[in-house]
Amino acid sequence: MQHYLTYINDSIKKHWSLPAFSNFGGETYTYGQVAEGVEKYHILFDACGIKKGDKIALYARNSAEWGIAYLAVVAYDAVIVPFLPDFLASAVVDLSRFSECRMMICDNVAFDALKNGNNLIEQLNGIEGFSCCVNVKNISIYSAATKDIETAVADVDKKFADKFPNGVRPELIDYSKTDMESIAVISFTSGTTSATSKGVVLPSRSLSANLEFARREIPMQEGNTIFSVLPMAHMFGQTFDYLFPLSGGCHVTILNGKPVPARLLAGLAAVKPYMFLTVPLVVEKIFKSKVFPILRKPHMRVLLAIPGINKIILKAIRKKLLEAFGGGLTVGLIIGGAALNKEVEDVMKKMGFPYCVGYGMTECGPLISYSDRSTFAKYSCGRRAEPLEVRIDSKDPHRILGEIQCKGDAVMVGYYRNEEATNATFTKDGWLKTGDMGIIDRKGNIFIKGRCKNMILSASGQNIYPEEIEDQINNLPYITESLVVGRKNALVALIVADYDAAKKDGHSVEQANEIITQSVKELNKVLPAYSQISSCEMRNEPFEKTPKQSIRRFMYS
Repeated sequence: MQHYLTYINDSIKKHWSLPAFSNFGGETYTYGQVAEGVEKYHILFDACGIKKGDKIALYARNSAEWGIAYLAVVAYDAVIVPFLPDFLASAVVDLSRFSECRMMICDNVAFDALKNGNNLIEQLNGIEGFSCCVNVKNISIYSAATKDIETAVADVDKKFADKFPNGVRPELIDYSKTDMESIAVISFTSGTTSATSKGVVLPSRSLSANLEFARREIPMQEGNTIFSVLPMAHMFGQTFDYLFPLSGGCHVTILNGKPVPARLLAGLAAVKPYMFLTVPLVVEKIFKSKVFPILRKPHMRVLLAIPGINKIILKAIRKKLLEAFGGGLTVGLIIGGAALNKEVEDVMKKMGFPYCVGYGMTECGPLISYSDRSTFAKYSCGRRAEPLEVRIDSKDPHRILGEIQCKGDAVMVGYYRNEEATNATFTKDGWLKTGDMGIIDRKGNIFIKGRCKNMILSASGQNIYPEEIEDQINNLPYITESLVVGRKNALVALIVADYDAAKKDGHSVEQANEIITQSVKELNKVLPAYSQISSCEMRNEPFEKTPKQSIRRFMYS
């Protein structure tokens, strides 16, 4: 296995004049300009006394400059501590102190949040060994712990000119590394079942194992285009929207801010990505707004029942969908972060839309399983990402549900300064407990059924996995999303209704609620008695979600 930075090193030298990163609608940086930015950061780190193994926080929205800062930190042999931009500034300061960060790189939005907080800048500067806050956009100083550091940082451009009088050239670049056990990333997870963040400690071998698998299994050519919308601070986006394309000479265009529909579609049309990483929620929204309204029309149901005609219709819809995703998908959609709605997946399979669903978690940096679209089994999340080992903790893993557990180079070292949580996450024989329940078929395809902690034990002793019920509820008319919870030996469905869609169909809010309630009652007729819904509660606001768009279930009961 080759170190991930060696791949990046070779790619930058080989693709020096090609575009590496672009901000959508903004600046573009070539691979050579990325290398120049990295060298400026290294001069800054040296001036601030940053040493190998020191931690540096990165608290900013997705951007090309984010990518340059990240590479600068890890190529310096420091540890990157990326924070999601929607983390509260006060939490970022607390976690920076906890993880002993020596510096913070941030953008204007993040720094304003820090500046406007209650003495947050003073708290940062008070962290032992902390040097300064740096602007990710231009490597200038926001605030410094001392005057000496402020002066040192101000001289970066002069020191850069002195060190590289003829500019940075490919032969001067050397990011190659061999130490696989050195810590690369501390990733603080927001989690879906706990309000407390844990710092996942990922060594270089984890990133290297993920990158090597991706390079082996996902086609990539020099000049391929990527449209990056996933949070770069999250391992899914970090590994597959950033490190992977950077290692092969791709051009990554980054969407700054939230992927609202108008900007998302505009970006896809402009970039024409050859593959697109996304989460189920994005795909499901597109199908619910663009595809299902067509397929569910009475005359369309009749036509879809006619052999031959159905293929023509699905082919036409497929063409429009491919155009909506930019028209350049050769690898297709790679969906991760949560299970894909089964009705959506059924339609995608029928029309031959290029997609696959992968599975992972931060603790594996992130990939656990994946199969490309040619071998992907419907409803699965692919096969184990070799050489990672995966097992089901069950007497009969092909038929009886058990916890999915894994072992291998991709697995984390543990949780930062949290021995108790680390020990609880590993079995006595060293396997990582994912917390997900599933089975594995004889071909090695993994099927996830739900979270261990989400399981509801019925009054009769039956194990109920609410995700399976929610998947069916979400297909009902005028339902955007749902959450099934247990209350007093009964199941209650918390529902976010799509009143806009109901209004377009001529229904009032009261009528929409009645339609939803009746639809759930009809669904109960095909559900086992122990998993039937006793009542529905309508919500006006969407559920709080993690960056993977998983519902923060611990907030609801």
